[in-house]
Amino acid sequence: MDASSGVRRRFAALEKVLDERSRRLLVAAESKAWGPGGISAVSQATGVSRPVIRQGLKELEQAPAHPDGRVRRPGGGRKKAREKDPTLVADLEKLVDSTTRGDPESCLQWTCKSVRKLAEELGQMGHTVSYPVIADLLHELDYSLQANRKIKEGEEDHPDRDAQFEYINAKVKQYIGLKQPVISVDTKKKELVGDFKNGGQEWKPKGKPEKVRVHDFAIPELGRAAPFGVYDLAQNIGWVSVGVDHDTASFAVATIRRWWYAMGQEKYPHAQRLLITADGGGSNGSRLRLWKLELQRLADETGLAIAVSHFPPGTSKWNKIEHRLFSFITKNWRGQPLTSLKVIVSLIAGTTTRKGLRVHAEIDDRQYPTGIRVPDAQMEQIDLRRDDFHGEWNYEISPRNGTVIS
Repeated sequence: MDASSGVRRRFAALEKVLDERSRRLLVAAESKAWGPGGISAVSQATGVSRPVIRQGLKELEQAPAHPDGRVRRPGGGRKKAREKDPTLVADLEKLVDSTTRGDPESCLQWTCKSVRKLAEELGQMGHTVSYPVIADLLHELDYSLQANRKIKEGEEDHPDRDAQFEYINAKVKQYIGLKQPVISVDTKKKELVGDFKNGGQEWKPKGKPEKVRVHDFAIPELGRAAPFGVYDLAQNIGWVSVGVDHDTASFAVATIRRWWYAMGQEKYPHAQRLLITADGGGSNGSRLRLWKLELQRLADETGLAIAVSHFPPGTSKWNKIEHRLFSFITKNWRGQPLTSLKVIVSLIAGTTTRKGLRVHAEIDDRQYPTGIRVPDAQMEQIDLRRDDFHGEWNYEISPRNGTVIS
């Protein structure tokens, strides 16, 4: 065995446990023991450059270890890209500025350009930089990798948005204080019925995931489920009708009717009024004539004066039913294929929370055709009184077969 192979074997055995300084001292000691020509011989055997070996020899002569535990001398090591190229960061910020996205609930930002694309564009501007360095620089600039997030609803805020929130809040407090029912209503996203993938995960034996269809094409005989919900703000109780036909105003009010006769009437035996908070669009839209006509029919049946307050455009996520009922239903059935209407009803009814939420669910298999027009003559028969503040959002429909006690 020649001397160079011995050096190579010793270096290979120790290299993985050495830091930079120990590595320099080892190869320097080997070259010193070698004698004349040792620097070149050890460099060839270990692959360590001759300047590094010479630096190690100087450190051996100066010898004591750095008292502060440093591996490099102050200022040593490779210079950072931003130090070698003073305009690099400024040019990088210009490139991402036009594609920067912000999250109003976080100080972090993100860009839709990949780091490889940014490195390529910076190269065209005369910078020599790799994409991993670009990634490090973006982190230093408080950028992060983020997925799309649903945070924007309307094109712009309505000037009276906050005032309408305050108006609704005051009205809700008033009704609850008088022990009158207050409900939040909305339609949950339609769901495919069948063995389709459902977002989320659940515990299963390892290696035995639920097998579902590859493609999300509706099964004609099963169709889609349209859950419409009613959430009682004071009682923390939900009612969900799982429809099989169109999500129309008739379906929406039919669900409210079912809730009242099965649940609401028992909870509020002395009720004279009902307050409904709802989004401004969909089957319970503020401009929908059929919605108002169906509410008039419900008022006539129940003897209740029905007040409605709609949320301003683009603010549906503040509707209580969204985060007090629907969000928990989604969590409860995550990762479970909605194979039938009975399964959907069972999963909805099984939704509970630590704060005592209870939910009742039923299938509504009736048909609700679309395209029903409400002529002016019928609209004129509706006993509708609009509030002074944004009457298009806030109004009350009184029963036509009796007197409402104020």
